Amino acid sequence: MTNPTIGVVGLGNMGVEIASRLATARDVVAFDLSEQARAEAAGRGIPTADSLAGLADCDQVVLSLPRPEASRAVVGELAGVLRPGTLVIETSTVNATDMHRLGAQCADADLRCIDAAVLSGVGAMRDGTSTLLVGGDASEVDRARVTLEGFSARQIVLGELGAGMAAKVINNAVAHATMVVLVEAVALARAAGIRLDDIASLLADAEGGLIRPLTHRIQERVANDDYLPGMPMDAARKDSVLALEYAQSQNVPLFAIQGSHSVYEMAVAEGLGRLDYAAISTLWDRWRDGDAHPPAPTPHG
Repeated sequence: MTNPTIGVVGLGNMGVEIASRLATARDVVAFDLSEQARAEAAGRGIPTADSLAGLADCDQVVLSLPRPEASRAVVGELAGVLRPGTLVIETSTVNATDMHRLGAQCADADLRCIDAAVLSGVGAMRDGTSTLLVGGDASEVDRARVTLEGFSARQIVLGELGAGMAAKVINNAVAHATMVVLVEAVALARAAGIRLDDIASLLADAEGGLIRPLTHRIQERVANDDYLPGMPMDAARKDSVLALEYAQSQNVPLFAIQGSHSVYEMAVAEGLGRLDYAAISTLWDRWRDGDAHPPAPTPHG
């Protein structure tokens, strides 16, 4: 089958844009429980079906649904409709654990499954500039490549099934947590009479507080287990104390920064004070392994 039909289930804000992008170059049939959503999609030139049975001839089916329970319910119905080996592409925002459940459900029904988390917003999908974070068996990802390229400008393959969704959840969590830290930083800066543009420029600088922890401490030090003292943990803790003291003097509440300070206190208490402060990452290695008090790492791991 040189040009297989692609099914799309879920015609909400994102799903209808996915279907619209695909319909420009592929044979598409779309379904949504909402008759109004189907009518609006049809008005945009997207072929629709009145039930999931209308997707029986699809080689691949893209899901864009509001909840993981909805995806599992749809796959449960599709199991009796689709041909064995049909590929399900999950774009709904779910957890990696949800993807593993869906993958097992697909396998039981002799269907294939990958995840393709949409990193961008609806506007980017409409404009054809969206990015997908993809996880799944390499052969199935390759099989889906033309379809994925049909509704996204960039596809980042991150690993096995669930890796795409995990990456999106992690990325979003970092964005949301960083937003709180940045708002706290702006509040402190304003208390000190510093203009927002000036503190933003400082933080965004390659040597600034927003960028360097990623580019140097994560990508260089943590990646290589290199904790040879650069800026010792003791010094990072001291700086954190200074920020908290200043915030208290200015009546500026610090929820995220206060929470992060507790990690430096723990690290020093665990004997990491003379190591570079990137060594806080080793605390999570211990916690993940279920060992609360193993020996402290050496400067080189």
